Amino acid sequence: MNLSFIIPHKGRFEMLIETIESIALQQTESFNIDIIVVSQTPEIQTCRLSDNQELPLQVFIRPAHETISSLRNFGVTQAKGEYLAFLDADVYLSANWAEQMLNELRANDGRIIVSAQQICHDNAPPLEKIRTFLSNVEIDKNVAFLPGRNLFMTRDAFHKIGFFPEHLVTCEDYYFTDKAAKLGQLFYTSAATYRHIGEDKEYKAMFDKEIWRGQSNIQSLSGRKVPLRELPSFFVPPAILILIIIAGILLIIGITKLAMLALALALLPVVVYSLRLQNIAKSEVAFAKVVLFYAVYFPARAIGTLVGVFKTIKIKQS
Repeated sequence: MNLSFIIPHKGRFEMLIETIESIALQQTESFNIDIIVVSQTPEIQTCRLSDNQELPLQVFIRPAHETISSLRNFGVTQAKGEYLAFLDADVYLSANWAEQMLNELRANDGRIIVSAQQICHDNAPPLEKIRTFLSNVEIDKNVAFLPGRNLFMTRDAFHKIGFFPEHLVTCEDYYFTDKAAKLGQLFYTSAATYRHIGEDKEYKAMFDKEIWRGQSNIQSLSGRKVPLRELPSFFVPPAILILIIIAGILLIIGITKLAMLALALALLPVVVYSLRLQNIAKSEVAFAKVVLFYAVYFPARAIGTLVGVFKTIKIKQS
């Protein structure tokens, strides 16, 4: 059997090299593996991506204006495998990833996509730990959504789902896996793991990225039925930002009591979400860090959502 790894790429070579290294170290007797890197950084042609001369690795250059969905869809056209693995260019897979993904997919005829659990080092910064805990709210069960960082499926399933949405700059994994969930089960397993090498580690970088990530929130609503569980993610961030702005205006004009009320209402969801996450994290991250996370996350998402209605937001690649 053949398994094709499809990796969209832009910018950071050192993380891509680690991702490819983790693929080269896969301990599997089930698959012949090939790797498709679809890059928007022409300099990749002069970069040595792997020391493994026998690793089937192809690199393609695509225009800078194409979305990550376009890169993934193009990669499928170049892939040989009857199984497809979609990875981000900044993840490091456990050595058993390919074998366990196959086992988990075959374990239940109803499964259409499987994905591995995110982990981080014990000495990871608080922000990285928070992100990891959020990814692992539901483990070893069917879920409503899977992030695009590591997805495993058959080629037939991919074509039934109907390709990644090329009109979306971000939120494409929500859109794609939402369609997949209508055809079969999305399973998130702890039998294999991955580290998100490029995970946010500093709050300033997180703020910028969340603005970028939020830009396709509104566009992602088109063409699909939005379940109730998703509604807070669309309404809470803008509501918090609006309340903070109102509080500021009220303070300026001297209506202090109403300003404090508006600020308290803005902080309420931050506290509620923080308590929920703190319960999941089981005190492994200080509560103050969790509150800081949501205090940064919600306004950034709101800004991204609002700005994204009018223009495409670019993110700086380091």
